[in-house]
Amino acid sequence: MPAMEMLTPGSVRALLTESGIRPKKSLGQHFLADPNSARRVATLAEVQSGDHVLEIGPGLGSLTLALLERGARVRALELDATLARVLQTVLDAAVGRDSDAVDVRVGDACTVDLSELLAESPEWSCVSNLPYNVAVPVVVRLLEEAPAVTRIVVMVQREVGERLAARPGGKEYGAVSVKVAYYAEASLIGSVPPTVFVPRPNVESILVRLRRRTAPPVSVPSEPEFFALVRGGFAQRRKMLRSALRPLLGERATEVLECAGVAPTARAESLGLEEWAALARCAAVAA
Repeated sequence: MPAMEMLTPGSVRALLTESGIRPKKSLGQHFLADPNSARRVATLAEVQSGDHVLEIGPGLGSLTLALLERGARVRALELDATLARVLQTVLDAAVGRDSDAVDVRVGDACTVDLSELLAESPEWSCVSNLPYNVAVPVVVRLLEEAPAVTRIVVMVQREVGERLAARPGGKEYGAVSVKVAYYAEASLIGSVPPTVFVPRPNVESILVRLRRRTAPPVSVPSEPEFFALVRGGFAQRRKMLRSALRPLLGERATEVLECAGVAPTARAESLGLEEWAALARCAAVAA
C-alpha cells in the first residue's frame, strides 16, 4: 500500500472531542499519536505484505494504519464498542469501506474465543499497544492458548516488559518470566517515551518481542504442576526455597531440592528454566 495519512496528536484529540470520548483510566486508554513511533513498531515487528496480524487494543488506529501501510491483513480486537465505531470510520477513510485488509471486532482479549478469532490463517503475528492493566494476562493467554500466534511484539509499561523478558538473578525475574521463557524467546527491542501518547501516561513504555519456540526447551511431567511449583517458589521470594515450597511439597521440600541439585537455601530468583524443570521432575517422582 502507499504511504498513509497517519494520526497525529492533533487529529487524535480532534477525534476524541468529536466523538465525545473521554479516555478511561480503568481500561488503560492512552492512544498512540506519533506516526514515526507507529511505523517504527510495525518495522521492528518485521511485518511483511500479506501477513495476518492480530492487534489487541487498537484504539483510534495509529498502529493499525502503520500495519496496513506495510501490507498486513489486520484483525483489530477492541474492548470498547464506542471506540471501535470511531476506529472503523478512521479505517474506512484510509482504506475504503469495502476493503478486506482490516476487520474490526469488539471483544475482550482475556475471554474471546481465540480459535474462532484466528481461524482465518494457520499463522499470525500479534502487534499491539496493550493496555497496561491487562498486558501480562493477555500475553500469557496468547502463549498458552494461541499456538497460531508465532510472533508477538507488544508495547507495554516498562516494568511489565522487563518482567516478561527477565533473566534469572534480577529483581524483575519472577514466575511470569519463567512461563514466558518456557514458551518463547523474549527480548526488549526499544523504549517508547510517554510524549507520544494522548493522554500522556505517567510511565515509560517499552517494546517486547517474543518468538514462539517450536517446542519447550525443557521436559516436565505436567505443565500445570510445573507452573504451580514456580508460582509457589515465587509467592514468598524473600524465603529460601525449602521454606517457600513447603506449602506445596510439605516435608519433602528439602529432599526434592537436593534431588534436583538445587541448594535448599537458594531463592526462587536464582533458578533458571532448567532448574525449575528439574525440580518439577523430582517432585513428581517423590510424590
